[in-house]
Amino acid sequence: MAKRHRVLVSDKISQRALETLQKSNIDFDYKPDCGTSDSLKEVIEPYSGLIIRSASKVSRDVIDRGKNLQVIGRAGIGVDNIDLKAASSKGIVVMNTPHGNAITTAEHTLAMIFASCRQIPAADHSTQQGKWEKSKFMGQELTGKTLGLIGVGNIGSIVADRALGLKLKVKAYDPFLTDEKVRGLGIERVKTLEKLVAESDIISLHVPKTDKTTNIINGSLIKKMKSTAILVNCARGGLVDENALAKALKEKSIAGAAFDVFGSEPAVDNALFGLENVVCTPHLGASTSEAQVKVAVQVAEQIADYLKEGAITNSINSPSISAAEAPLLKPWVKVSDVLGGFIGQVIESGLQEINIEYVGSVGELNTRPLTCSIVASILNPIVGIGSVNLVSSLIFARERGIVISEIKKDSQGAFGSYIRILVKTERAIRSAAGTVYSDGQPRFIQINGIDMDTMPQKFMLYTSNIDTPGFIGLLGTTLGKMNVNIATFSLGRKEKAGLALALLGIDEKIDPKDLKEIKRLKGVKEAKTLSFEI
Repeated sequence: MAKRHRVLVSDKISQRALETLQKSNIDFDYKPDCGTSDSLKEVIEPYSGLIIRSASKVSRDVIDRGKNLQVIGRAGIGVDNIDLKAASSKGIVVMNTPHGNAITTAEHTLAMIFASCRQIPAADHSTQQGKWEKSKFMGQELTGKTLGLIGVGNIGSIVADRALGLKLKVKAYDPFLTDEKVRGLGIERVKTLEKLVAESDIISLHVPKTDKTTNIINGSLIKKMKSTAILVNCARGGLVDENALAKALKEKSIAGAAFDVFGSEPAVDNALFGLENVVCTPHLGASTSEAQVKVAVQVAEQIADYLKEGAITNSINSPSISAAEAPLLKPWVKVSDVLGGFIGQVIESGLQEINIEYVGSVGELNTRPLTCSIVASILNPIVGIGSVNLVSSLIFARERGIVISEIKKDSQGAFGSYIRILVKTERAIRSAAGTVYSDGQPRFIQINGIDMDTMPQKFMLYTSNIDTPGFIGLLGTTLGKMNVNIATFSLGRKEKAGLALALLGIDEKIDPKDLKEIKRLKGVKEAKTLSFEI
């Protein structure tokens, strides 16, 4: 008799999700108060599946104790509360529901804009105290005002659409937004963040928190805003320097702010609290009954399908591959992840095209999961880990106007079979090729048309430079002074005194300030730190 799987639901979740598990004949325990790491690790061992929302903390300790754990389902998009590396190392599939709360979050953004422009919370408080301070609460009319969007992904696009209906002018800053997407939305594209904030009456954030977007709104940028400007953040905490913003609000150098998310949550003490020109809510962007039901039912269905059929949907860390295909595709999935991850970490402008060549025997396989893996791996460094997965990647790319093409070719060249990716951005063309060696491990074999042979490492440094005598020694000496140990070192060039590339495996990630120093070395055209899940 086949073993029956049991699922733990460790957060409060819609009753309809529990009913979905029942109808799917999945045994489960509903324990909505055991989401802390200490509580979870005490009870997790017998369970094959785990369903969570944002409260549960799935730490490495929890995963280590989950001896039978096969799948974790997050009802929502954010997976910050899951140790993805630990889950992946244990072969545990992590799923989320990336699109279930987009409308709800967009609507909350608009609600916060209205609340701030018309000072509704403060006016309500005053009126209910028996005051009648009509003249005190002079608001701003939205019609004809300029809304500046920082980021125009799924949620930002919905906000833009709704804002246009309210007769706002919509401008957007998004380095990865294509002209086609701009035309489709009917908005104006602004090329610099400084220009956007200077021209906007309302500024709204719609980007994930990454190394690049942390404190994207800082003190110097706030100074460029209009004195009548309102800043809205319903995206992620940590995108705004809250202390700098609080100072500006106190000095009335900008008119107001509306925040649903904070750098530290739960936010019990924050520089923005207590300011009369600030509207705050406790991370309510996704908190509507409709959205919570939608994501809860969706994740329950995904967990049931996985445990009963082995189907993988909306996975963060695993491709959609059947059991029969897995042995053949697995090494090529690694190649796809590495190549896509490389491209995603080096491009700096809006993606227009992703062209994938499957050469030789790999082209005879089911390449769809490979293509999905490549696209997801390219996009995730750009939009934030967890925002795109193997199922949603092609849809996500299509929504952004990114053209994807596949070509299958017969075996050619020194390698019998390989994958080559060529991407076109608004400013450059990038390419990378890789294959599987006899040891089953991925290898880079070409970057930007220059032949190389190197195994991906967890941390790497990529440089391009003018081929001149002494550069290798200079780079090595510089890294030595930074106490950076070189594990592997691969070089390539097309011609003498032309463009040369270096791809170095290093023991730890290079500090941003040290990277700036590398970029200043004579002859360096480009320098990027890379990281891969190896």
